[in-house]
This record gives sequence, structure tokens and C-alpha cells, in this order.
Amino acid sequence: MPYKPPVWPVSVKGVALDARDRVLLLKNERQEWELPGGRLEIGGDADGSPADASPEQTVERELLEETGWEVTAGPLLDGGVWIYEPLPGRRVLIVTYGCRVRTPDRTPVLSHEHKEIGLFDADEVPALTMPEGYKRSIATWYAQM
Repeated sequence: MPYKPPVWPVSVKGVALDARDRVLLLKNERQEWELPGGRLEIGGDADGSPADASPEQTVERELLEETGWEVTAGPLLDGGVWIYEPLPGRRVLIVTYGCRVRTPDRTPVLSHEHKEIGLFDADEVPALTMPEGYKRSIATWYAQM
């Protein structure tokens, strides 16, 4: 039997703040708030999309697709790499970057991928329905700003 290495899904996320220092969050189908982001594109799909050159490029592309915001990704946040189990038996490696928003005055636009979009002050985040790993990443980015 040929060796088949285990594969972990990886989701690359970004913490981005608007001009009023509110963090941008998206509500998913599980009714949880989450950071924008997604999986690295390997390229060669039927739509001809190119491969992402780096995790940072993935964050930049995903934020633009999901919200209309242009960002520069980096740095990788301390404590921003963690394992999340959104459904029993399904684990995802989360990798989180702080982002500099190049269009902070632009109103974010909700994509078809999420149910709701929101901008939240730092003191509102702890009360939100959201995985603790996202809350830690947001707090880390606020502390660096």
C-alpha cells in the first residue's frame, strides 16, 4: 500500500482595522464571527486562477475578495497559529497575520461567502461568539498598534 501523508487543512486569516481602529469580522454559517481569510490557492483550477506565492498573498487576496479591502499582510501574529475544530472530527490549522489596511476609509462589502459583516471596537470583541484563538489574535494585533 503506498504511503499517503496526513493532510491538514490550513486557513490563513488577517486582523484588519478600519480608520476608527475597529476590527473587521465576518459571520459564518455556524453563526460565529471570524476573521477574513481562507485557504491557499494551489492554482490550475478550471477558472485559471494562479497559485498563491505565499500565505501573506493569500491573506491579501482573500480580504479583497471577501470585503473589498486592500491590505498588506504581515507580521505573523504571536499566538496566531492554532488548531480549531469547527465541527467534531474536522480540524483546521489557523495561521493569523496582522494587516495594514491600504483602504481604511472604504466601507467593507459583504461577499456571498458570509452571512454578515461587522466592525467592532476592541472592548466589544471578548463578548462575541467567536473562537478564542481569533480573540487572542485580535488582542495581539491591537497591542502592537
